[in-house]
Amino acid sequence: MVNPENMSSDHAQSAERRADAAQAPPAGAETPYLELLARGASAEAYEQPVLLARAEGRPAEWIAALQQAKPLALRVRSELEGRRRREAELSALFETAHDLAGLRDLDAVLQAIVQRARSLLGTDVAYLSLNDPARGDTYMRVTEGSVAARFQQLRLGMGEGLGGLVAQTARPYVTDDYFKDARFQHTRTIDAGVRDEGLVAILGVPLTLGHHVIGVLFAADRRARVFEREQIALLGSFAALAAAAIDTANLLAETRSALADLERANEIIQDRSGVIERASDVHDRLAELVLRGGGVHDVAAAVSEVLDGTVEFAEAAAAPAEALQISRAEGHAVRHRDDWIAAVAAGGELLGALVLRGHPGLDPVDQRTLERAAMVTSLLLLARRSAAEAEQRVRGELLDDLLDAHDRDPRLLRERASRLRADLDAVHVVLAARLEGDAADADQEADARRRLAAAASHLAATRHGLAAARDGGTVLLLPLGPRDTATDLARRAARHLGTAVHAPVTVGASAPTEDLAALPDAVATAYGEARRCLDALRLLGRSGDGAAAEDFGFLGLLLAGDRDIPGFVDRTIGEVVAYDARRGTELLRTLDAYFACGMSPARTKDDLHVHVNTVAQRLERVGRLLGDDWQSPARALEIQLALRLHRLSEPAQH
Repeated sequence: MVNPENMSSDHAQSAERRADAAQAPPAGAETPYLELLARGASAEAYEQPVLLARAEGRPAEWIAALQQAKPLALRVRSELEGRRRREAELSALFETAHDLAGLRDLDAVLQAIVQRARSLLGTDVAYLSLNDPARGDTYMRVTEGSVAARFQQLRLGMGEGLGGLVAQTARPYVTDDYFKDARFQHTRTIDAGVRDEGLVAILGVPLTLGHHVIGVLFAADRRARVFEREQIALLGSFAALAAAAIDTANLLAETRSALADLERANEIIQDRSGVIERASDVHDRLAELVLRGGGVHDVAAAVSEVLDGTVEFAEAAAAPAEALQISRAEGHAVRHRDDWIAAVAAGGELLGALVLRGHPGLDPVDQRTLERAAMVTSLLLLARRSAAEAEQRVRGELLDDLLDAHDRDPRLLRERASRLRADLDAVHVVLAARLEGDAADADQEADARRRLAAAASHLAATRHGLAAARDGGTVLLLPLGPRDTATDLARRAARHLGTAVHAPVTVGASAPTEDLAALPDAVATAYGEARRCLDALRLLGRSGDGAAAEDFGFLGLLLAGDRDIPGFVDRTIGEVVAYDARRGTELLRTLDAYFACGMSPARTKDDLHVHVNTVAQRLERVGRLLGDDWQSPARALEIQLALRLHRLSEPAQH
C-alpha cells in the first residue's frame, strides 16, 4: 500500500529537480566565456556571446543562460587580472630589489624605479624629487613621461604644492584634480610647471630614511583619476626601495671618496717624477712647431697632449674678461672656475688667450708649461699678422694699379695677380664698401676703417680677389662664381663684412666685368658704377645692405656711367623681343597697344583690329615670358620704358 506522505515527498523532490534543471544553463552555454578567459579578452568582448546568440536566433533559455554565465565569467576574469597584477607588482619589486643589490649607477636605478612605477600604475607621468637641506626645498631628480622643460626643472619649497606638502609632512597625498584641490599651497611657479605638463591627478608618497624625509615619489595622470588604496601602497613600496638605493649610493660614494683620496695621494707621488719629463717634452715640441712653421691650433693641440686636457685658443672677446686681465697683468696663468686662462699678449696688445678646459687641478710645472705655450702663441700670431699685412699691402697695390695706372703692361699685371692666386682673365665684380655709423672721434673712425680694410682683405684673400682702402671705404675685386650674380656677391659681402666689424656695412656692386688686364679703364669704370650704386643705397635708406645697379630697374640707367640702354632693354623685355624674332609674332606690338589703351583688352583689340581672344592669348604668352608679376605697377613702368627705348633704338622706317 502506497504511503501518501511518501508520494507527496517524491512529488516535491521531482518538482525541485525540475526547477533546478530549468535554472541551470544548458550544456555548453559557458563555453564562449571559457574561450574568452583562455585568451585574456577585454571586458567589452564578454558582450559578444549574447549578441551573437541573439543574431543566430538561439532559444530564449539559451540566451538567458548566457546572460547568467556572463557575470560569473567577468568575476573570474577580474580575479585573474588582480592576481596577474599582483604578480607583476611583486616581480617589479623583486627586480628593483635585485638592481639595488648590484647597485652601480644611482641615476639608472632611480630611473628604473620611476619607469616601473609608471608602468604598473598605468599613469602618464612618474617622477622623483629629492630634498635639498641647504636650500630648504625639494627638486626634480628623475622624470619619466614628462615633456615640459619647465616642469622638469621645478623646485618646490617645503609645504608648497602637493610635493612640498608630502616632503614636509612625511605623509602620502593624492588629488584627483590638482588645480581644484585647496589642501596645499599653490604657487605661480609650481602651477605653471604643472600646467605646462598638463597634469590633473597626482599621487605623492615620501622617501624616508629612518624618521627623515629625503624626497618624494610621484605618479600622475593628465586626466581626472582616483588612485586606489592598493596603488598608493605599491607606490609606497617603490619609494622605500628608492630611499634604500639613495642611502646605499651615499655610503658607496663616501667609500669611493676615501679610496680616491688614498689613490690620489699615491698618484701625486708617482706623477711628481713625470712632471719634469713632461716639461722637457713640451719644450721640445714647441720648439719643433716654431721651426716648421706650425700654427696657433698646432700649439694648442701639442699642449693638450702634454697636459692631458683640452687646450683651445680663444679670441680676447670670447675669453673670461676678469681672468684674462689678471693673467695679462701678472704674466701668469690664472684659474677660472674649472678652467685655466693664460693671456696671449705682445707688448701692450692683447691678442687672445690659451684656455685649458675642465682641469681645475694644475701643478706649478704644468702651469708654467701653459704660460710658455701662450708666449709661443703670441710670437706665432705676430708672425702671421706680419705676413698678412704684407700680403694685404701687395693685393692693395695691385688693385690700385688696376684702378689708376692705365698704362701698365697686361702681362705683368697677370703675373702679379697669379702670385696672389688671382685670375684677371676671369669674370669679376667690383664692390665699393663703406662702414655705417658715426664715430665718436677721429681715432675711433680711423680704427673702424682699419677693421673694415682688414676684413675686406681677408675676404679677398679667401675668394682669390683683391682689396684696397679708397675714398674713406674699401674697394674689392672679386671673381664671379658660375651661379652667382653681382647682387648675390654684394649682399654676401655686406653680411660678411658687417659681421666681421660688428657694424653695418653697405656694399654697391658693378656689373660683371671681363678682360681686366687688357682693358685699361675696365676696373676704374666698374668702380665708378659700384660707387654710384653704394650712394643710391644710402640715399634710399638701405644702409647695411648690398645691391648692384641691375637691382634698381630703370633707375639703374641713371646710376650707370655709360647708360647701358641695350642692357636694360634686354633684361626687361629681351625674352619678348627674342620670341617675336623667332616666331614672327607681334607680342611687342600688342604690348604697346595694351599699355596705350590703358591696359584694357577690349580697347586693345579694336586698336589692333583682332579678336579679343587673340589679345588674351598674346598677353598670356607675355606673362609666361616675363613672369606673373609683369602687370604690377613697378614692372609695368619698367616694361613701358623698355618698349619706348626699344622703339627709339630701332632704325627709322622709310
